[in-house]
Amino acid sequence: MKKWMQFLVLITSITSTSALLASGGFSEGGDKKMPTVANAKWKAECSGCHMLYHPGLLPERSWSKMMLGLDKHFGENASLDAATRDEISRFLALNSADKQDNRRSSRINQSIPTSAIPLRISETPYFISKHDEVPATTFKRKSIGSAANCVACHQAAEKGDFSESQIRIPR
Repeated sequence: MKKWMQFLVLITSITSTSALLASGGFSEGGDKKMPTVANAKWKAECSGCHMLYHPGLLPERSWSKMMLGLDKHFGENASLDAATRDEISRFLALNSADKQDNRRSSRINQSIPTSAIPLRISETPYFISKHDEVPATTFKRKSIGSAANCVACHQAAEKGDFSESQIRIPR
């Protein structure tokens, strides 16, 4: 009987460990942090005007459309030379929500109808559902500015960390 119990404990331990590894349970922040991605041109060009949005926040089709319309990028001309544009486009495509293997990107991607091509992260069904308790007036505070300013409340947003425990909404 004792060996049978030891066997059950062993099987339970192996199963639990396998489940944790498969879910990313041992990774830094588990599901809370998106994988670290880096590209020097993406960082230099995109963070020059706004926070650095993780590519896993939108699907490839959204990033492609955005990169093709840089001359009218949210009311600004953010045009790039062809080589830089193409490099950043490839980087965004490879790391987009539909290519990432993490829970948050998968949920973002699944929330967007396949026929939709959102250009604003704040207009995705996932974002809307995650921020449904935040009054619109909160986003309009001078200390925040808009729903697009993720780093106002999520200090580690540029690193892909949107952990609820790390949220600090400024007054």
